[in-house]
Amino acid sequence: MTKLKWGMIGGGEGSQIGPAHRLGSGLDGLFEFTAGALDHRAAEGIEYGQRLGLGNRAYGSWQDMLAGESAREDRIDLVTVATPNSTHFEITKAFLEAGFHVLCEKPMTMTVAEGEEIVRVAEKSGKICAVNYGYTGYSLVRHMKAMIARGDIGKVRLVNAEFAHGHHADAADADNPRVRWRYDPAQAGVSAQFADCGIHAMHMASFVTGQEVTKLSADTVSCLEMRVLEDDAMVNFRMDGGTVGRLWTSSIAIGRQHGLGIQVFGETGGLRWSQEQPNQLYYMPLGGRLQVIERGEANLSPEADRTTRVTIGHAEGMPLAFANIYKDLAEAISARKEGREMDPAANLYPRAEDGLRSMAAVVAVAESGKQDGAWLDARPPMFQ
Repeated sequence: MTKLKWGMIGGGEGSQIGPAHRLGSGLDGLFEFTAGALDHRAAEGIEYGQRLGLGNRAYGSWQDMLAGESAREDRIDLVTVATPNSTHFEITKAFLEAGFHVLCEKPMTMTVAEGEEIVRVAEKSGKICAVNYGYTGYSLVRHMKAMIARGDIGKVRLVNAEFAHGHHADAADADNPRVRWRYDPAQAGVSAQFADCGIHAMHMASFVTGQEVTKLSADTVSCLEMRVLEDDAMVNFRMDGGTVGRLWTSSIAIGRQHGLGIQVFGETGGLRWSQEQPNQLYYMPLGGRLQVIERGEANLSPEADRTTRVTIGHAEGMPLAFANIYKDLAEAISARKEGREMDPAANLYPRAEDGLRSMAAVVAVAESGKQDGAWLDARPPMFQ
């Protein structure tokens, strides 16, 4: 298969997310890094892009990149938007309207109205708009989803998700610019910790169960009193398949490092997975013994087999999970080009609709927190 051409906006030198995307996109040899506008400082972005081998397709701004790539016959097939949150909507919309497939970092937008607009634009353009809930790329997360779908634990009763860390717990660090902006409504929007981390846990709950959140009740708090936005939240939610949900997210949980994990309890069994130990999925059948499912072992689901590369016993980490999102997208784009059906085991990448649902949940959590935990509709208006 001819390599697809990939471009990136943001993710410049020294960024946290840029290397993970570049590693993930190139890991399977399906994409070639072809174009980029990597820094809001034009000269630095061009220079860094040229050092990475982009030549004259290293652009000084996303607007220059849009114009330059639109004019080429060998234009990029996919662009990743990894810029500050407040710019996601404008850039994503512009590239979709120009006929490019887009992978946008989360949150997809800053408001529900913007999210609904992106869903409409993607539908009208006929182009893929994916959102990087990259942790759903882990092999055993996908195997958990497959087990639940085939009925291994029966009807799902309860899902418990969390994403808690302690890296913003030091009050002396509160004025650090890398921390402060996350709790500033002008830059972060209506929510801090839930919008940053909690939506990963909530999206994963929907991903593995195949159900969507319909309503929620939230208790939000700023444990550091100088913060306007929350640094800890406890969210109860209900799903459209009848499942009860519990979610805890925090940035002041000293001793927790990454802290993303999920437990699913059904009528005939339970499942448990943690991102810090991603090679093991714990399965407890009703009345049976605890089983440890290892990534890479024989007789797993097609969804798990397709997304494992390293032999059993060796760790697979976050860039490889990202790589599975890119692998899905490469299959989706190639299937469209070739006029065929895509591999159903690859049809798992998060969509614009997922980004929209997350934004609606963010707004509902923020409002419920203000109303002392009132139960609110968590669905965006277009899905009500």
